Amino acid sequence: MSFISKIFGLGSKPVIAKSQFKKFESLKSSPFSAKTVGSGYNTRPDEYYIAGSVELGNTTTKCIISATNLNTSESYLLNKTVKMTRDIRPPKPKEEVFGKTVWGIELSKESVSEMVRDTVLESAKKAHVDIEKDLDFVVRSTGVTAGFTTPEESGKLIIALANGCLDAGVAPRKMAPAMSIDNFPERLKEYTLLNKVMFDGAVVSVLPPQGEEIVSNEMEGELITAGIKLGAKWTDVDYRNPCVSIDFGSTLAGRIVNNDEPYAHTVGNFLGLAGVIADSLVRGTDKVDKNGGAAIDIYSKDLLTKADWKRAKSNAEKVHNSIDIRKVPMDRERFGTVPLKPEAAEKAGTCLIGCDVGEDGDRIPDLISLGEELYKNDGLSTLFATMDHVSALIVKRLLDVAFEENIIVPVSALGITGRAGITGKKPELILEYTKDNFENCVFVSDGLALGSAIMARCLNSMGTTNTPVGGKQGGPCILGARRKLQQKK
Repeated sequence: MSFISKIFGLGSKPVIAKSQFKKFESLKSSPFSAKTVGSGYNTRPDEYYIAGSVELGNTTTKCIISATNLNTSESYLLNKTVKMTRDIRPPKPKEEVFGKTVWGIELSKESVSEMVRDTVLESAKKAHVDIEKDLDFVVRSTGVTAGFTTPEESGKLIIALANGCLDAGVAPRKMAPAMSIDNFPERLKEYTLLNKVMFDGAVVSVLPPQGEEIVSNEMEGELITAGIKLGAKWTDVDYRNPCVSIDFGSTLAGRIVNNDEPYAHTVGNFLGLAGVIADSLVRGTDKVDKNGGAAIDIYSKDLLTKADWKRAKSNAEKVHNSIDIRKVPMDRERFGTVPLKPEAAEKAGTCLIGCDVGEDGDRIPDLISLGEELYKNDGLSTLFATMDHVSALIVKRLLDVAFEENIIVPVSALGITGRAGITGKKPELILEYTKDNFENCVFVSDGLALGSAIMARCLNSMGTTNTPVGGKQGGPCILGARRKLQQKK
């Protein structure tokens, strides 16, 4: 391993700042060179914080191990191991099925734990990371909530994820915040502010909706918002409060954050279906499995070279005839298959904006049939171009609703992450739709993993006062304001 890719580089054009693509060069040198990468990191610089992100999503299960420079907040990718969630073993006869993915894959505590264990072990091995000696913290998260009955069921999945990490050799103390500075290894003690401020629920200076849980993808939205903030540290975009985040995984997540100080509030929450829409279209072709296939199974950059983009835009409008995007009505307990509590959201002052296909996905078969028609008439290249237009239009419609509800602060920065939002020509198309409303827009790969890295630091009060990730755009570190607030409480 001669160098480490920036966590959202990976050879693509992942970041757009001020309506211009910012293409990063490969690192010519790295604090983790071939000489220092290895079990134990005996010669690694002390200022690097090694975090693992373990995620079980509807389409993929990932373990991403990153290293964050605690002085600059720049993160590096050590390894990204990805497995298909559809390959998780079926629950055995005596195992309790506590939920399923949006595609109907049943989950048990034991089957999830085994998948997670194997993924973590493989990732650590490839990264040359000794789980006991090198790994500082692990954050678990899930995008698999749409197929659950209630928001509370996601807690069982988080427990199963934790068990998988434990089985892989991750110590319990590396999955919970430190109680005092004495709980930190010597090399990290100078980087924690635990003696000055405690973790009070705000992640990168944003408070979650207050009261009971209002939507089952709440943690996902929290992590990707924080992750985009961390990813933006590689750019000249000040992606701090106020901001808007959208995650295009299989399901939709994201937040609208205002500019309250010292902590901003979550005034909007995105939910529903996202990458599932593209997956449904591609299942109409003969290129993927009709039941378990996904767009990422056959996606490549070369696919778009022969696309008819004018035709693709017209096709996307046909697809959107089946897509319902609006403020979630008060009488719904699910929207886009995601469990939610509209009354709790209204009480918390959070507007829920959803994306659905029919009602709770009941028109997904129509999309599969339409995908088959478009594939036969226009070919695979134009079908994938159609998907790019579909995603861009989803962003436009989501934001249109938010502006109608008057919940986006005018100077907000926009952040996009997730496979169905940053691949192909989606960034260019999204920029075209949003250029009149957002001066700054960043596109970040693996926002959830980056969010895990910064979440680990927030839990342990490991801020960066000279280059703050939290706070208000153009403003200083909010350490002083946080101390005053906590002293009052």
